[in-house]
Amino acid sequence: MTRQTVGAIADGAFKMLLAAVYIACAAPLGRLLGTPTWLMVVSGVALLIGGGIEIRYTRSRSMRTYTQLMIAYDSGWVLTALTGLLMARQSSSTGGEVWIRYQTAAPIVFAALLIAAAPMQMTSNTQRDASD
Repeated sequence: MTRQTVGAIADGAFKMLLAAVYIACAAPLGRLLGTPTWLMVVSGVALLIGGGIEIRYTRSRSMRTYTQLMIAYDSGWVLTALTGLLMARQSSSTGGEVWIRYQTAAPIVFAALLIAAAPMQMTSNTQRDASD
């Protein structure tokens, strides 16, 4: 297992952990972020699905595909977090909701793109490694 594969699995596992926190603590997190509880739960479910799909496809999709998708996802995450922070600093109550809505949509888009990506071509070395 390569470092990139471990990284992809860790990324999916982190999404699933974050999902559990969002679902278990939906009401207090919703109050803190200024979002409805239902949105926190829906975001948690989206993260859970996205993280699970991300882990499931680690052996059948190229790490190049994963890397490109993770860069896009994380770039959007940073931009949305900065936007939410700027909105909060300007006394807007929608900063948290903007960020959580991204956390709801982005993992589903990530998962859909990963599923739609071409399967990794198995070479004899890859097949031998997969059987170990």
